Amino acid sequence: MIPGLGEFLDKYRNAIYSLLRHYVGLDKPFLLRSELWDEFTRFCEKREHQHLCDSAMARAIGFSQEAVIEAPWVYLAVRPRIARWTYLRFHLDTLDHEEVTTSEFLSFKERVHGGGGNQEWMPEIDLGPFNREFPRLKEPRSIGRGVEFLNRRLSSQLFQEIGKGDKRLLEFLRMHQCQGRQLMLNDRVADVIALGHALHRAEEYLSEQPPEAGWERVGDALQQLGFEPGWGRTVARMREQLSLLTDILEAPAPEPLARLLGEMPMIFNLAIVSPHGFFGQSNVLGLPDTGGQVVYILDQVRALEREIFRRVRDQGLEIEPQILVVTRLIPEAGSTSCDEHLERIAGTRNARILRIPFRADSGEVIPQWLSRFEIWPYLERFALDAEREVLAELKARPDLIIGNYSDGSLVATLLSERLHVTQCNVAHALEKTKYLYADLYWRENEPEYHFSCQFTADLIAMNAADFIITSTYQEIAGTAESVGQYESYGAFTMPGLYRVVNGIDVFDPKFNIVSPGADSDIYFPYTETKRRLPGLHEEIKQLVFGDEDRPDARGRFREIDKPVILTMARLDPIKNISGLVEWYGRSPELREQANLLVIAGHVNIEQSGDREERDQIQRMHRLIDEHGLDGQLRWLGLHLDKHLAGELYRYIAERRGVFVQPALFEAFGLTVVEAMSSGLPTFATRYGGPLEIIQHGQSGFHIDPNHGDRAAEEIADFFYRCKTDPGYWEQISANGLQRIHEHYTWERYASRLLSLSCIYGFWKYVTNLERDEMRRYLEMFYGLAYRKRVETVRNPAVDNQLPTA
Repeated sequence: MIPGLGEFLDKYRNAIYSLLRHYVGLDKPFLLRSELWDEFTRFCEKREHQHLCDSAMARAIGFSQEAVIEAPWVYLAVRPRIARWTYLRFHLDTLDHEEVTTSEFLSFKERVHGGGGNQEWMPEIDLGPFNREFPRLKEPRSIGRGVEFLNRRLSSQLFQEIGKGDKRLLEFLRMHQCQGRQLMLNDRVADVIALGHALHRAEEYLSEQPPEAGWERVGDALQQLGFEPGWGRTVARMREQLSLLTDILEAPAPEPLARLLGEMPMIFNLAIVSPHGFFGQSNVLGLPDTGGQVVYILDQVRALEREIFRRVRDQGLEIEPQILVVTRLIPEAGSTSCDEHLERIAGTRNARILRIPFRADSGEVIPQWLSRFEIWPYLERFALDAEREVLAELKARPDLIIGNYSDGSLVATLLSERLHVTQCNVAHALEKTKYLYADLYWRENEPEYHFSCQFTADLIAMNAADFIITSTYQEIAGTAESVGQYESYGAFTMPGLYRVVNGIDVFDPKFNIVSPGADSDIYFPYTETKRRLPGLHEEIKQLVFGDEDRPDARGRFREIDKPVILTMARLDPIKNISGLVEWYGRSPELREQANLLVIAGHVNIEQSGDREERDQIQRMHRLIDEHGLDGQLRWLGLHLDKHLAGELYRYIAERRGVFVQPALFEAFGLTVVEAMSSGLPTFATRYGGPLEIIQHGQSGFHIDPNHGDRAAEEIADFFYRCKTDPGYWEQISANGLQRIHEHYTWERYASRLLSLSCIYGFWKYVTNLERDEMRRYLEMFYGLAYRKRVETVRNPAVDNQLPTA
């Protein structure tokens, strides 16, 4: 309960119930946080209610995320702290109030919705009991730092039972092999006592050897003591690692254990799963369901391979790591390479894209692209086929499986379960928070989006994963005002299907924040003139200032000396590009200060097969006509390759322009990182990842997409200040570059991810991180809920296009 609320309710009972009747009078069964607060503010304008403006009730309304109303009842979902929830109900006739359970709140919500079925007998999903004995974080500020907590908690427990913890560590060291080669320890080390003696003798021996000597000089002696390659490339490195192990056996502590495990030779072969969309290296961006996730994964692969090779070298091993991106083969691939079974990834030594087709129940290959909302019936067979082909291609099990998005994470769950491999999930974005009341109105959304499959798959995959990485804290637990994407899965209901009272616990130590970066070979500061690509400048000049005659363009700048506002994204409602055009059109001040360059989607509606994009294309043309923007706005309906995009950022930067990312919500904000990496001052949505990437007023600016006129005013003010303060543009540019360098690079990302994989792999081996009871429950949930929902997704149009025998 909120401190002071009970006393306040008793003292100001009449005023409070007047407020609740005010809410009831709106005749809306569901009110969101913004609606609750706006109506409360209006209510407080009356003189007799002004005492409520700064009170416990004001705090309660400020904390309330939603209200469910059916007179005489008003139920509130109150979130007094991040990821902490209380549910209250008020009776307007008796003037009583009380706290209710999550289940009672959701049950009332179902009744008000009237979604059909017997709500009293709704199946309830409660995963809380399976985590009852499992260590969990307590403070919201610790969310996303799971590995640190896990090491602190478990390292002290590991050695409490004399003779057991150190034995588990010994067994873990002895199990390491790669390509038939024994690593770390051999069978000469029979027990922990023998390990201690061997460590003492090895450290004495190595202290007499040259620090830069390698295994070829000291290997024979170390093997006689029981050691195998993997401790380091040089004697100095071997001594450091062996000393860490000695310290751990003597007095286990989280820091040395994390250092030892984080660099241990455990990860050589990776499988990265991403089934939906067109996954390729060229001609794919902008195609349906194909965008930032592809860029993320390809950059991720290059960074991980570089880091694995570095570690292999530093560990003194001669091993060729391999990475497979497992995705869907699409026979009708158009101008893309998505019909190729195996494709080497440019810029890597041993990384490939492995494509596996979707198959119907009868075995025929599905030839055409399918929306990410339509692929659920094909994932189980895809996983079985992927298992066989991954093992054949790697000639071994992968050491780590990474699932991307909801579909890839589900496939990773199936593969991990069968292969007994550590599993990591990357959501990128969870659809549940993108669509208003997507869970409550799932039946209405089902024909187009099939949320029942997706949300069920999400629950299974996120609870099955050994660890989850997110780009930002908000992705997990939101802010003081907004609910996190993962947090939204804690409690929700799909009336007539099932009710979730404990779906995911964001205090689980499986969550870790690992922020990606931008490819530093492509996105670098505009001031690094020797690295610039002058050969592209004429093409960029034509793109920005060229004729309007080209079929993929609309508009041409009349005043070419003005700085340029650049925005670049999919033409998707959530990206809100048309919203930015509307803000610009309504702002004479901003139109006077700068031109607007939009790179998004298609200009010609006939070129788009996506319904939402077609709606946005129509809106874009309507707004340009309505505000007469053809001389101040240029819209390019094309997709730039990365080198051209990188040089375009720099071209706009040297002309003292800005980048604007106006999304209604952005899970991370890769274009924000790209723009800032190029030195381009950036304005980005305050909803999602950019709130953490940018320090407002220092390294960039936050804008509220729900208040576009104010956002336009802030951008115009920036340009005005740059005129009156000549050093201001450079100051924001330099601060943005520093922010990216310190926090958002692929080198940091790869090192962190591989260390997490090693550490979670260790704890999974020596403890019950497997969570067998949870796993069995999820298997049942998969069989009884997910498979049943999948049967409703079958698309006759797809089956009718299959070749006949």
